[in-house]
Amino acid sequence: MAIAEGRAVPFTGPDAIDAAVLETFPYAGPEQEIVTETREFSAVCPYSGLPDFATLTIRYVPSDRCVELKSLKYYVVSFRNVGIFQEHATARIAEDLFRLLQPRRMVVTTLYNVRGGFETTCSVTLPGA
Repeated sequence: MAIAEGRAVPFTGPDAIDAAVLETFPYAGPEQEIVTETREFSAVCPYSGLPDFATLTIRYVPSDRCVELKSLKYYVVSFRNVGIFQEHATARIAEDLFRLLQPRRMVVTTLYNVRGGFETTCSVTLPGA
């Protein structure tokens, strides 16, 4: 069955992203890089409302705290029905986590599944150089 041109599946706006669920725990150890990855990140295209799926990789060197993973999962899931451009989703995740953790450095990367023949990788490094 074809979808009528210009039709969009309903979705919510970026105000539905729930950064308040993010929790931390104290870290007092040697400098180390922590890498957390999920292949289950999804948001929706703000033009069509169709899902965009990505591998989300978060790399950071903590200062005095780490993100609690269950809370990170709830945060990531809050993007599921949000209409947001891929680039903006990546930036929002990096900004929210940087504000929460204040790490020495952080890189957030999204590798989106092929759409329209294009594979898209977005990457945000904070603090910026």
